[in-house]
Amino acid sequence: MKPAHQVIDTILLTEKGTVLTEQHNQYIFKVYPSANKNDIKTAVESLFKVHVTDVRTMNRIGKKKRERRPNYGRTSAWKKAVVTLKEGDTIDLT
Repeated sequence: MKPAHQVIDTILLTEKGTVLTEQHNQYIFKVYPSANKNDIKTAVESLFKVHVTDVRTMNRIGKKKRERRPNYGRTSAWKKAVVTLKEGDTIDLT
């Protein structure tokens, strides 16, 4: 098991994430690409003292970017996790 600071990078605050939080009690995190679902579940439970019922992950591919030259580069790829909490549990984002 990895320490929590090597699993979770940041919590993502977006419009879609706000809707998921209000309607389905789900939170979106940016996690390190080497993290698996069990690592994410234990890290969220230990950091925020809540009970996690489900974790969904997705790998986000970096976008193509061009910098004043004809050749292209890419932004870095990253991993996103959508964590569902037990009914009644919340994470204080303030």
